[in-house]
Amino acid sequence: MARSGPPSITMRICVYCASSQECDPYFHEIAFQLGKLLAEAGCSVVYGGGSTGSMGAVANGALSAGGEVIGILPRFMADLEWGHPGLTRLELVGDMRERKHRLLTDSDAVIALPGGCGTLEELFEALTLKRLGLYFNPIILLNTKNFYAPLQDFMESVIEQRFMNKEHAAMWSLVDEPEQVLPAIKSTPRWREDARELAVVRRNATRPL
Repeated sequence: MARSGPPSITMRICVYCASSQECDPYFHEIAFQLGKLLAEAGCSVVYGGGSTGSMGAVANGALSAGGEVIGILPRFMADLEWGHPGLTRLELVGDMRERKHRLLTDSDAVIALPGGCGTLEELFEALTLKRLGLYFNPIILLNTKNFYAPLQDFMESVIEQRFMNKEHAAMWSLVDEPEQVLPAIKSTPRWREDARELAVVRRNATRPL
């Protein structure tokens, strides 16, 4: 009887997540679950390459299920031995800007886990590129412990205050559980081809500026 191997790759998923070891360990548990679920579904995980916190957890979860995990790590972080030693592939890049570009390039979707300023910077760059018609794929926020609820409220305020159009609220989706991530990705349509025209905030004829 032939031994079954890992499932064939279905999607390349970019995961933004944190390296903090001081947050509630529950965040790490959820990151591990997510990585395992992605690998079991045949998804290739590409992330920041770290070995600690949610970074290490999502990688370990995917690796535990025989998944492909690709880390993108700046060389100065490798010099500090921050890289995960057990990845399918660890790619070293020159700086943080190149890292962000490589993470997003060729990804079929983005998942943002709770994190600090680095995670939020990556998330907002992806949202900005989507608004400008340079990225068209799903962006999913995993709202563990209601982490992203204040951000959701803030972004709704940004739209209400007319810094973005109401259509831009469809650029991302919020889910509460790891099991909801893949269904959300699969149910999210490709972003609008007229995104660049939509990027400019339009005058609302029914409401004075």
